[in-house]
Parts: sequence; structure tokens; C-alpha cells
Amino acid sequence: MADTSLAPTAAASAETTITNPDVASPARWKPRVNPWLIAMTVALAAFMEVLDTSIANVALPHIAGSLGASTDEGTWVLTSYLVSNAIVLPLGGWASSVLGRRNFFVLCIIIFTVSSFLCGAAPSLPMLLLFRIIQGAGGGGLQPMAQAIMADSFEPHKRGQAFALYGLVAVLAPSIGPTMGGWITDNFSWRWIFYINIPVGILAFFLVTRLVEDPPWIKADRSRLLKMDYLGLAFLTIAMGGMQIMLDKGEENDWFSSNFIRFFAFLFVSGMIALIWWEWRQKDPLINLKVFRFKNFAICCFLMMLVGGVLNANTVLQPQFMQQLLGWTATTAGLALTAGGFTLVIVMPLAGIATSKISARYLTALGFLLFIITFRVAAEVTTLNMTFAQASWLRVVQMIPLPFCFISITTAAYVGMPKEDSNQVAGLINFARNIGGSILIAVTNAQVTNRTLWHEQHLQSAMGPASIGYQRQLSGLTGFFGTAFGDPNGAGRALANIYNQLNLQAGVQGYQDVYMELSYMSIFLVFLAFLLSKNRPGQGAGGGAMH
Repeated sequence: MADTSLAPTAAASAETTITNPDVASPARWKPRVNPWLIAMTVALAAFMEVLDTSIANVALPHIAGSLGASTDEGTWVLTSYLVSNAIVLPLGGWASSVLGRRNFFVLCIIIFTVSSFLCGAAPSLPMLLLFRIIQGAGGGGLQPMAQAIMADSFEPHKRGQAFALYGLVAVLAPSIGPTMGGWITDNFSWRWIFYINIPVGILAFFLVTRLVEDPPWIKADRSRLLKMDYLGLAFLTIAMGGMQIMLDKGEENDWFSSNFIRFFAFLFVSGMIALIWWEWRQKDPLINLKVFRFKNFAICCFLMMLVGGVLNANTVLQPQFMQQLLGWTATTAGLALTAGGFTLVIVMPLAGIATSKISARYLTALGFLLFIITFRVAAEVTTLNMTFAQASWLRVVQMIPLPFCFISITTAAYVGMPKEDSNQVAGLINFARNIGGSILIAVTNAQVTNRTLWHEQHLQSAMGPASIGYQRQLSGLTGFFGTAFGDPNGAGRALANIYNQLNLQAGVQGYQDVYMELSYMSIFLVFLAFLLSKNRPGQGAGGGAMH
């Protein structure tokens, strides 16, 4: 049950009138321009930022080679961005209260665009890492502010359709990022994966300054800058820095067997505990954690964390399988994901319309039910004989459930929340999604490795003198290599061939196991979805406390 002590805030907000007769009351405020123009404008800026989280992945070897760095050093290009991005994501509410939401959004666009140019022109790896940190800080404000602007620009019963556009951005951009990054790197230079942000950023700046305005309940108070919660910011930086470095470098350093990883795990846990303890006690906190007293919002954050995890795990696992085990190029693997993008264009608007007619809990449960099916299908078709057509259809199947989960959870997060908390809601729900993505990518990759090793050991146990099938295959291959190549060491070639097949098969089974585990997780999520309050479709912020 929500904390009803906060509900009067929403009621007071709805009853407030503004002395200026030319300005509508907050309850009846509407933007001056068509809200769809605003939605497309802020979605453009958000798309640019979300794309940048994945577009650099395939270019890392080129970046490292060009700047005279090792491949391991090159991965800091991703880690530095993610750390900075994760720190800024939940700060949108505070920053908007200082600068005004539109001004903060414009500032983020400027920082992101300028730092993109600097990243492309970076002469060395240390300089590139510095500019990526700045770029991540600018990008961290774009996603939540775009969502908050959409939420306030649309009437509650149309909000789901607006979030469909935002969902298309949040889901489609990571899918096409690796393909676009590979194509640009192969045909031009890795520097252009950063330069392409410049015209988009300039256009977004021009449109936002002319179309977007702050609603009456968003008031800038620059005096809050002097009262900034610096200790809260320090705890947030420690926690997010520790978490991202632990997750990004964990597999590379054999996880908790490494002192390096244990150190950053300690920073994450201690920093997070200190952050929660400190922010909960502050009268003017950097992050308003008291919004978690709304039961529905807290559940939505947890569900969105898992949806973000599933989205990112799907986006990483399938192309990774196609490149590592099937031997496809990055471009071919990326093209196999393209059909999923077209699917989203069709399904997202339908899911957006459905949110205005069906309660969020039922749409969310439907999405997770479909996830169970998609992961079972993935486990079936993920074989060494997978064709391009099968991979494309698998991506289509994987994309269908996402809109129902993403839009309904995002919409439900605003239900019953005071309008003045919309910036905090947007920042925290996006923060949860990104955190879930980072965690589940690390967990699924580690689990693929563990399950592959388990299957390798299991299969090797059957390769002994007592195994008739193994002896027949070894004998047949030995004769083949000896006859075909005139190789006196035909037995060595035969054994190497068998072990190569064993490793490939173990790898396939590792991926199949992980898909099945994700399907089991989805069964749990179906039941969890029913913890959401049964909202009235179309109900939005300030709609009253949830029970």
C-alpha cells in the first residue's frame, strides 16, 4: 500500500492556481505545441545517447590499435562511459530543480555533442577516456528527462502511446548499435562513430529550445546548487563506479578470485548502503528515495530492472553466439537482428494503445508469459545448424514481448505519483533499467562460460576406451586424415577434430542452458507482475494513492 501521507501533495498540486491569468493551472496545463512534436524531439536526443552505449562495442579493437593500447585497455572506453552515465542517471530530478528541466536537457545535449566531437578527435587513450566520462555525464540526463517531458506533455490516457515511442528508442537503439558501429568502422574510421552524433545533437538542440517548455510545477531554484548534497554524490559515485567496474571487468579477472574485483565489489556494497542511509535522512536529498514508499513505484523499478536485464542479455547473447560459434561476421550477425527492429515499429504502438484499455498488471504478465515462450524457442533453435533466416525469426520472436512489459511498467510507475516527482520517477526508472542491463549481461555471460565448461567436462567423460561410438569416430577420422592428406599423424588430427566438435557442442549447450534459465526467471516474473496495483487504464500521475 502506498504511503498516503504523500498523497495530499498531489491533491494540493491539482488544486493550485497560478496568479498569472495567461498561464493555465497545473491540473489543466498543456504544452503550446503538439505533444507528438515534443515527443519526437526529445526521443531524437535520447536515441542518440542510447545508441552510443552500444555502437562502440565492435570498434574497440580498432580504437585500441589506433591509439597504441591493448585490447584490455580499450575496454575502458566502454567502462568509463557506463560509470559516468550511471552516476548521472538518478540525478535528473535534483538537476532539474536547480536549472529547470528544459535547461538541464539542453545542457546535457550540449555536453554530449561537444564531448562526442572531442572523443572522435582524441589523440590518445587517456584523452579519449576523459572525453568519454564527460560524454557519459551529458548522456546520463537525456534518457530520464526525455521520458519525464513525454510524461508531462501527454494526458494520462495517451501517455502509453508516448512511452511506446520512447520504448522504441530505448529498445531499438541498442539493437542496431553494434551493426552500425561495425559498418562505420569497416568503411570509414572508428572516429566517425562519435562524429555522427554532432549533426543529430545540433538538430536536437535547435528543436528542444524552440518546442519544449517546462510545466508550471517545474520551478528552477538555483540556490539549491549551493546546498548540493556533496556527500550523497560521493556515495553514489563510489557505489556506481564500484558496480560498473566489477561487472565489466569481472569475467576478465575471474570474478571474486581476484583482489581487484573484490575491492570494487566492496566499494559497490558499502557505497550503496551509505547512499541509502544518507539520502533517506536528508531534508533536501540528491535522490529522493522516499518515492519508494509508493509500493507500485518500487515494484515497477524492480520489474524494469529485470526487463532491462532481459533486453540487454538478449541483445548480447544472440550476436555473440553467431560470431563465436557460427563464425559469422559482426555485420552479418547485426543484420540478423534487423528484423527485430521492424517488429518493434509495429508492436510498440499496439502496446501503447493497449495500455489505455488494459490494466498494467495484465499487460506486464502477458509480456513475461511471452518471454517464457521466446526463451524456450531460443533454446530450441540455437544450434550449430542455425540459418540466417532462423536467427532473424528468433529476433522477431524475442522482440514481441518487450513492448508489453516496457510500456506498461513505465506507465504504471507514474500512477498515483505527484506531478512534481515526475523527474525523480523518470530518473530512477531509467536507472533501474540500466543497472539491470549491466547486471544481467555480466551474469548471463558468466553463466554461459560456466555451463560450457560443465558440458565440456561431461562430454569428455564419454571420450574413453569404453565408448564404442567415440572409438568408431576416432578410427574413422584417423583413416580419413591418413588417406586424404597422407598424414602419418592422422590420429592427432582426428583427436583435434573431435575436441573441436566437442567444444562447439559444449558452447551450444551452454547458451541453451542460459536461455532455459531465463525462461524459468520469466515464470517467476509472471507472478511478480500481479503485485502491481490494479490501476484504471489511462490513470496517471497525481491519480491518487495506490492500494
